[in-house]
Amino acid sequence: MTLRAKETPEQLVLALPHRQAQEAEDFLVSRSNAAAVDLVDAWPHWPQPSQVVVGPAGSGKSHLANVWRRRSGAAVVAARALEEGVVRGFEVTPTLVVEDIDRGVSDEQILFHLLNLAREKSGALLMTSRAAPGDIAITLPDLRSRLRATSPVQISSPDESLIRSVLVKLFSDRQLMVEPHIVSYLALHMERSMDAILRVVAHCDRLSLAAQRKVTRAIAAAALAADRPDEEPEERDE
Repeated sequence: MTLRAKETPEQLVLALPHRQAQEAEDFLVSRSNAAAVDLVDAWPHWPQPSQVVVGPAGSGKSHLANVWRRRSGAAVVAARALEEGVVRGFEVTPTLVVEDIDRGVSDEQILFHLLNLAREKSGALLMTSRAAPGDIAITLPDLRSRLRATSPVQISSPDESLIRSVLVKLFSDRQLMVEPHIVSYLALHMERSMDAILRVVAHCDRLSLAAQRKVTRAIAAAALAADRPDEEPEERDE
């Protein structure tokens, strides 16, 4: 994928590998999420039937879990919504995503039961969390022990190369011509999260449309300021 500026022949090419996320967008791969991508690719030959993907908010855990869900036919449930019906469904189709186990488990006994069923039925249970399993407040001793025995796979905050690549793709999706130095400026100064990338691109699109001009350095700075209202945008354009 190549993005060409209007006034120069300079090109910015996506150098990172990308895969179809089996939805409306591509899932881009970099060092920050490569281990988690490898985990999805390794299914159904996981070393353990239950896996935990750990990463900060906005790092792409749910996105990657959705890729695996579509591939495996898994159901998805928030840890705070676990109930007996989930167990019955897992007994029929033993693949399941349990989201956000760090944000509270409604019934710890049910999650422990699901972990056991994954072993007994050669199933697969993919859990997501913002905290390492050993740092999650779990009351049930057996569940606490079982979670600590897992080998979590880490997704770190997006690195600068990944941020640049996602910016290029999202700008291209919106048919915005953005020069490489503007993309680099945004990648260097923005919050390092997928959510922030989506917000900043949307701000750039809105501001560019309002000004009826391409995305300039001033528009990029204003987009960053709109995403962080406590900071003043730069006045000077380039």
